[in-house]
Amino acid sequence: MSDTKIGVIGAGNWGKNHVRTLHEMSALGAVVELDPSLRESLVSDYPDAVIYDNLETVLSGGEGVPDCSGFVIATPAHVHYPIGMQCLEAGKGVLIEKPMTLDSVESEKLVEAAEEAGQILMVGHLLLFQPAVQAIKKYLDSGELGTLHTLHQVRSKLGRARAVEDVMWSFGVHDLAVLLYLTGEGPSRIQAMGHAGLQPDNGISDDVHLQMEFGSGAQAYLHNSWLWPQVERRLVVVGGQGMLVYDELSQTVTLHRKTIDSDLQNVDEGEEEIFQGAAQPLQLELEHFISAIETGECSIADGQNGLEVVRVLEEAAAQLK
Repeated sequence: MSDTKIGVIGAGNWGKNHVRTLHEMSALGAVVELDPSLRESLVSDYPDAVIYDNLETVLSGGEGVPDCSGFVIATPAHVHYPIGMQCLEAGKGVLIEKPMTLDSVESEKLVEAAEEAGQILMVGHLLLFQPAVQAIKKYLDSGELGTLHTLHQVRSKLGRARAVEDVMWSFGVHDLAVLLYLTGEGPSRIQAMGHAGLQPDNGISDDVHLQMEFGSGAQAYLHNSWLWPQVERRLVVVGGQGMLVYDELSQTVTLHRKTIDSDLQNVDEGEEEIFQGAAQPLQLELEHFISAIETGECSIADGQNGLEVVRVLEEAAAQLK
């Protein structure tokens, strides 16, 4: 069992899940939370936890202060950058919840700071840690699907409309992380189209279609909507030798041995389910973070992936406006 301890900064709606999971893993070092009522609740739920009302005390160390090798930042996104920079400059590994920042320049500075400090920088792109996504990545890397042609991601439902961010910033961050991870590159061109039906005056899009082109020749398409009659969470990957369908609701990956040959004739050799199974991706994510701190190697959801996601979101938002 690892002795590495991880601190959590922000124990609100999502941060509390990090606190619980790290506590269950016996890897919780300290919790930093500004809200007195949340601190009181944490003391009740985790009487053995060490809880502070400021980050400076934890970073400065001292008698009785746990030695945390890394920190999870689960605060509101607009303060991700200064807190992340503070932790990196203190020589700590950092896992920042998504989105990494609200500005690509800030994201780029965090990536550079992590490299200069020789520290791990991860982003909480949780969907990357679903075993089904890892199964798809392994299958693509094996070459069995042939040349990667297109990826089609849908995440839509009757959801909670936001007054500040559009639906892609709300729904699509994980999806973009997956699309960029599976292709293994940033897009060379993007095109975004959206519709602002609920809030036309401020231009907040309820329905967005995004197209990305990659240097390899592959293309990816993303559809996000919070004004949709059904829950749809699905990824289709089309290759030269077949197609994969990932149903996120059932956590299954199905291989369709379907294609069109050089004579433009349809080929259909049936289908089979090549993966089924769910896990607790948050625990897998935190295990990867701890391993990355200990080994210095981060292969999933690294800072560069987080930066590329913010760049796409930023460019798409500019086009939608």
